[in-house]
Amino acid sequence: MTIQALQETIERYFAAGPAALDDPKAMRAFLSLRAALERGEVRAASPDSTAPSGWRVNAWVKQGILLGFRLGVLEELPAVGFSFVDKHTYPARHFSAGDGVRVVPGGSSVRSGAYVARGVVCMPPMYINAGAYVDEGTMVDSHALVGSCAQIGKRVHLSAAAQIGGVLEPVNASPVVIEDDVLVGGNCGVYEGTIVRKGAVLAAGTILTRGTPVFDLVNGTILRASAELPLILPENAVVVPGSRAVGKGKGQEWGLSLYAPVIVKYRDDKTSLSTTLEELLR
Repeated sequence: MTIQALQETIERYFAAGPAALDDPKAMRAFLSLRAALERGEVRAASPDSTAPSGWRVNAWVKQGILLGFRLGVLEELPAVGFSFVDKHTYPARHFSAGDGVRVVPGGSSVRSGAYVARGVVCMPPMYINAGAYVDEGTMVDSHALVGSCAQIGKRVHLSAAAQIGGVLEPVNASPVVIEDDVLVGGNCGVYEGTIVRKGAVLAAGTILTRGTPVFDLVNGTILRASAELPLILPENAVVVPGSRAVGKGKGQEWGLSLYAPVIVKYRDDKTSLSTTLEELLR
């Protein structure tokens, strides 16, 4: 089945609602989509230079992922020493040495329908959800989460306890995108469709959401999401957690401050990708 034919089939069965549940062809279409996702042939969002954000949401793919949940029934999933019950359409993925993916022992899981490229390293315990795309050479460190449909580029480092938010509904909503060569520090959180451009560095504890303004000290600007676009962090930006004083009311009276991520510099050609965050901020 061609991708175009698969798209048309998925859209038809998704629109059919409960009527599709008893049609075996609906399950076959979903399994074809799931396999295509795992091969990286289709994605929940794709790079698109003509789109305002540089990314195009493929709503039909997200419809297909949701169709899989509709079609799935609860069953016990095999696991040594543990008991798991989930939709049978989304078991944990199994990898072989030929896949070129390192899954270090210790409680990690990659859900079916996620793409994990050769050279990815999964340190336990971590989790990659359905519809996610994790490209070559990326490290997913301990306690890190890659949410549903999140798009992770090449040579990204998701440090310990980093949280990359997921989104399935609404189907036209942009997922979180982490582009190539980004360093996401420990305990960072990137949510609500935020796009982090290539080469950026997020210091430990940085939180980015649609409602979070980012203060660019280098250019003297404030970056915000708009009605049309999510929050977009610029290429090579180095971001640290900061604070801004409350300027009125009880907040001012009590001397309170609010969390504010701050761009303190931009990486340049002289900055090695292996340079530590501490060296960047000296």
